[in-house]
Amino acid sequence: MDIVDPIIAEFESEAATTRRMLERVPEKQLGWKPHAKSMSLGELASHIAHSFTWLASIVAQDELEFDPARHVPWVAASKRELLDAFDKNVAQGVSVLRGVPDKKMLAPWTMTTAAKKLFSMPRVAVVRMFTVNHHIHHRGQLSVYLRLRDVPLPQVYGSTADETDMIKPG
Repeated sequence: MDIVDPIIAEFESEAATTRRMLERVPEKQLGWKPHAKSMSLGELASHIAHSFTWLASIVAQDELEFDPARHVPWVAASKRELLDAFDKNVAQGVSVLRGVPDKKMLAPWTMTTAAKKLFSMPRVAVVRMFTVNHHIHHRGQLSVYLRLRDVPLPQVYGSTADETDMIKPG
């Protein structure tokens, strides 16, 4: 088994959970924000859908210079566009990861901004932290956004107040 194999399995499992949540994003409320400093519902959902595109850069390059002044976040115009982009990005992410040799996954990867090193760590850690964990973090935010809009939440790691199909202890 290659180092990347369990990461792909986790990635696919988390993506399936996220898709169920994205399916519930109310299209008529994409502009809603819980706070003035927060992303809108559409911006957050789009960020989640787009985050797996980073895998191509992480696998192909040893370093990424991020320029926040030039970064223009992608924002879906509709729920259909959001889901289509998510599905495409998940498939491409899995494709990019498949077959990456252990040596490459253990090699360092660095992110800089304005010639300042933000971090440098083994590529496998970057894939976990910068894509999978980052994705899960924002999915948690999305669950709060949806709850505040009174949208029933799907199961994530177990039952929610809205879906209780999981077996309860006792």
